[in-house]
Amino acid sequence: MLSDLEIAQRAKVKRIERIAAAAGIHRNEIDLYGDTKAKVKLSLLDRLADAPQGKYIDVTAITPTPLGEGKTTTSVGLTQGLGRIGKRAFLCIRQPSMGPTFGIKGGAAGGGYSQVVPMEEFNLHLTGDIHAVGIAHNLIAAAIDARILHEDHLTDAELAELGLRRIGIHPQAVAWRRVVDVNDRALRNIVVGLGDRMDGQPRQSGFDITVASEIMAILALSTSIQDMRNRLGRMIVGFTRDNRPVTAEDVGVAGAAAALMLEAIKPNLMQTLEGQPVFVHAGPFANIAHGNSSILADLMARRLADYVVTESGFAADMGMEKFINIKCRVSGMVPDCVVLVATIRALKMHGGGPAVVPGRKLPAAYREENLPLVEAGTANMVRCIEIAQLFGVPVVVAVNHFPSDTPAELEVVRKAALAAGAVDAVVSRHYAEGGCGAEALAEAVAAACDHNGTIRFLYEPEQTIEEKIHTIATKVYGASTVQYEQLAQRQIRQFAEWGYDKLPICMAKTHLSLSHDPKVKGVPAPFVLPIREIRLSAGAGFLYPLCGEMRTMPGLSSRPGLLDIDIDAQGRIRGLS
Repeated sequence: MLSDLEIAQRAKVKRIERIAAAAGIHRNEIDLYGDTKAKVKLSLLDRLADAPQGKYIDVTAITPTPLGEGKTTTSVGLTQGLGRIGKRAFLCIRQPSMGPTFGIKGGAAGGGYSQVVPMEEFNLHLTGDIHAVGIAHNLIAAAIDARILHEDHLTDAELAELGLRRIGIHPQAVAWRRVVDVNDRALRNIVVGLGDRMDGQPRQSGFDITVASEIMAILALSTSIQDMRNRLGRMIVGFTRDNRPVTAEDVGVAGAAAALMLEAIKPNLMQTLEGQPVFVHAGPFANIAHGNSSILADLMARRLADYVVTESGFAADMGMEKFINIKCRVSGMVPDCVVLVATIRALKMHGGGPAVVPGRKLPAAYREENLPLVEAGTANMVRCIEIAQLFGVPVVVAVNHFPSDTPAELEVVRKAALAAGAVDAVVSRHYAEGGCGAEALAEAVAAACDHNGTIRFLYEPEQTIEEKIHTIATKVYGASTVQYEQLAQRQIRQFAEWGYDKLPICMAKTHLSLSHDPKVKGVPAPFVLPIREIRLSAGAGFLYPLCGEMRTMPGLSSRPGLLDIDIDAQGRIRGLS
């Protein structure tokens, strides 16, 4: 079989104007970025305000191996398969970045004969969205340091002449780091402000990866330009000496940041190998953020197609839970079906197979038939089906086929999925065969979308922070209870005092286990979920508890950042004078 790049280079890529026209997008509603990419203007939503909405499908997965199980490839293949059976389909996916890797992460979307093309243009820059997020984020960082410097050297009267008021950010309580779209470990923890007095006060800070910026999460959750502008203004960037939060609006830089994002908020239009339209838009980090593509892309796509396929980051316990509890609350849209991607490889790992290590040859257990491992591993798949059923959504299991899979192994998976309540379980060969290999999956998904499930959220905003965390921990992860470290307890009290206790919860934990421990596979026995701290994304609109040990997360420092400042029993920030 040809390589992914060879397949992409031999593809007959259509001009993007043709893709747009076929999808129902007018020529005056797109801005071209070359021949094969375009930005779609938000005015399309006004024109199609009364258009019927297509079926909404979320693609998620069982708990993956470190290699991933082909969720994006399945999303592309399903979209192509829907086209093969005569359905008007639209795909919505996140934009990849250099992120936590040392090279381009996801230089292509999908693979084999199910990918987004052209591959060479599907890179970290695309139409410049990630750069826009990074420069808007770093503009705010620069404005904070400039404000601290001016307030140190100017009187209130002099500040007033400049149209400024004193806000009193404490230099040691700045909660806004800088970002860069590469995993540069030497920049994770740095000292800024070195030099003479005009270069600012020396303080510890650092860089996170750009997709971990709260601005990226805001881009994905905004429903309009004005909504984005308001969210940017609500972001908390630091604290005063008397422990009051300071927002980007207070600093006076939210409007400028929004101006830098005016092009980025428009979804990017591309195409599958078989000519279906694809929105590639936003790429929030799937641990500390919700890990889904943009609401605006989904809103547009649903008015243009019969079926919209979107993908949530990581597995059912992570991306899908956040997709429904966070993204769907904001958008008002709910899924008609969930596609749960599984592989024989992952099931064998969960059944007790040898460790799967990137860069190393798979052990023989994964390359040869082993029914006991598959049977034992189906427990993880069953649990992920149950998680989707908690929300009342019909589930179709898609077994992403590999050449080493045997008919007997595939039958074990099918029977276990149906016994667990899945509407259907289908083997999909989209990687090798494109849309033709996903026709059976497309038929099953179209049928499942007609089941009319009753969507339900797991918790209500009015519940306490502890109640919401406990619900996710026990009902989704299978924990017996939750244990909070002292810092997390203090933060819960502080967030409630500031009025942020009604926000949804965006749990930050490993994606390699249903628990907080990546070494625990399958379905963990009842365990205690440790919460070491809780951070706030006030602009994006969620709290994100950090579960267990995540201190080695690539590209994201565990040093003081978004509201992980140490607060004493009286609610004061420790170390401030």
